[in-house]
Amino acid sequence: MSAPATEPKQWNVGLIGYGEVGRILAEDLRKQEINVAAYDIKLRSDQSGRALRDHARQLGVTLTASHANLAAQSDFIVSAVTASQAVPVAKACADTVKKGAWYLDFNSASPGAKQRAAGMIDAAGGRYVEGAVMTSVPPYRIKVPLLLGGSSASALAPLLNQLGFAATVASDKLGVASAVKMCRSVMIKGLEAMVIESFTTARAYGVEDAVLASLKETFPGIDWEKQGAYFFQRVIEHGRRRSEEVREVAQTVREIGLEPWSSSGTAERQAWIADLADEGLFGERGSKGFARSADWRTEADRILGAIESKKRKP
Repeated sequence: MSAPATEPKQWNVGLIGYGEVGRILAEDLRKQEINVAAYDIKLRSDQSGRALRDHARQLGVTLTASHANLAAQSDFIVSAVTASQAVPVAKACADTVKKGAWYLDFNSASPGAKQRAAGMIDAAGGRYVEGAVMTSVPPYRIKVPLLLGGSSASALAPLLNQLGFAATVASDKLGVASAVKMCRSVMIKGLEAMVIESFTTARAYGVEDAVLASLKETFPGIDWEKQGAYFFQRVIEHGRRRSEEVREVAQTVREIGLEPWSSSGTAERQAWIADLADEGLFGERGSKGFARSADWRTEADRILGAIESKKRKP
């Protein structure tokens, strides 16, 4: 097994998870002619895997057959999967990770989960660094604000920034960067869930205009029409991933001895919307205009229609 390349632009980069985040990173890295390989469990599916394979082929991204295969050939691994898979993916890579290879855990997992994943990678000779993505990736792409943590974070940060990342070191102690991310998500993901619940209920009672006017008076710096549409769109499109993240948020709160009542409710609301999306309520995933209505009322009416339909079922 060859030693990892020392120059970032000569790295073989391995992306575990070829969803929205993985594809964006692949695009921005391939623009720099960096070698990129990827693995995603969805590649096993004829339907969902086809779009991923087409995307990879267009970019020149090599697709591998397994986590282990990807780890064996990568100088720098980015794990960008759902929160619940952060530890299992680290375990799957540990047996074949190159000695000295970097392992950046992009996942929105609790500090405890990051510490468990780090133990596996470091024990195998890799260099684990936790990453906390501090806002939505698409607007910023590879330059999304990224906090790093762990004993290898200070060494990795300048190398990442040579590739176009916007990485800063939060702490050399594992868990600090993730704690910042998780505590922020209590607010952000909670606000998403509250807006969907508030706006949909207001729509049902016919008082949405009065509610929006009141919110504007209390928080004049927020365009609640625009923000509402954005929150509906993001949760409809990514509710499953968000619900898993918020369950990790709840675990983060629980780890300090505080009962995560708010976070647990947020996770349930996000998962509920994801279930409706999976049933096709909001249209076909990936279709033009999917969940991007300029008027959140369109989506609220669909939700209300689904509720009425379920009421009518015996």
